[in-house]
Amino acid sequence: MNDTARDGAATDTAARDGAARGEAGRNDAATEAFVAYRNLLFTVAYEMLGSAADAEDVLQETWLRWADVDLEQVRDQRAYLVRIATRQSLNRLRTLVRRKEAYVGPWLPEPVLTAPDVAEDVELAETVSMALMLVLETLSPTERAVFVLREAFAVDYDEIAAAVDKTPAAVRQIAHRARRHVEARRPRQKVSTSTTQAVLESFQRAHSTGDLQGFLDLLAPDVVLLSDGGGVKQAALRPVIGAGKVARFVLGGSSRTDQAITTEQVTANGSPALILRLDGVLDGVMAFRVEDDGIAGLYYVRNPAKLTRAEAPTALTLR
Repeated sequence: MNDTARDGAATDTAARDGAARGEAGRNDAATEAFVAYRNLLFTVAYEMLGSAADAEDVLQETWLRWADVDLEQVRDQRAYLVRIATRQSLNRLRTLVRRKEAYVGPWLPEPVLTAPDVAEDVELAETVSMALMLVLETLSPTERAVFVLREAFAVDYDEIAAAVDKTPAAVRQIAHRARRHVEARRPRQKVSTSTTQAVLESFQRAHSTGDLQGFLDLLAPDVVLLSDGGGVKQAALRPVIGAGKVARFVLGGSSRTDQAITTEQVTANGSPALILRLDGVLDGVMAFRVEDDGIAGLYYVRNPAKLTRAEAPTALTLR
């Protein structure tokens, strides 16, 4: 090989090495940004979908698209990632609507254990509460996306418009309509975390002793119980309404099994909740809506496919 050929080969090698280093640097920067906002993106997807498993799938889809983005063209990485996650969540949400139509019995959001300090963050605790997540189920996919981005994450209207393929003016109208819809249905009364914990302790005592009157004393007159077995575990196929019916349903279910039932108080979806185990095996997560006149809502998830986040806390954030 002559000197000219050797110089040309060296130049080509140096160019390839430089390109490889540049590609590695871009991948590192993309990974760093994605990891920094991962918990935020999961929370966005979870609030839009009500399913941790689907939210994880959205994160995978978001990463695949983010890895192909030219970061030099991205002015705001957080906004860009939220936009990708929102679009992927909307696509999946429309599929979920059809899945829920064929679901056996009531469909409840997938509960996620959260760190106790989440309950102290009032804004976060409310946005991921089981009660509010159920209200969000009554919105259309686009309304839900707009409401979540605006009300929970304070995303500006222009960014929301880009994420949902609407004009800013249309997004403002959708946000107003969704806000009015949610306000008409969201729980009005709130009690402190310590009050809820005390109510759950009394619930545990009444449950362990089979104390019917003790149960009745804890329940609001028009309490509603929803149970989700997904057609896999036994559950009520319709809402159970009224203190007497709810108390008998809960105690009756306990009396029909010869397995040892234990309850453990945890924090789920930012609020005090109970984990129930049969002979030490996880059976379900029960969330509560407690108001001034007692327990107004019980939400019992038994579907095993929805209990994957019931053993360890999941990191959630609005920022």
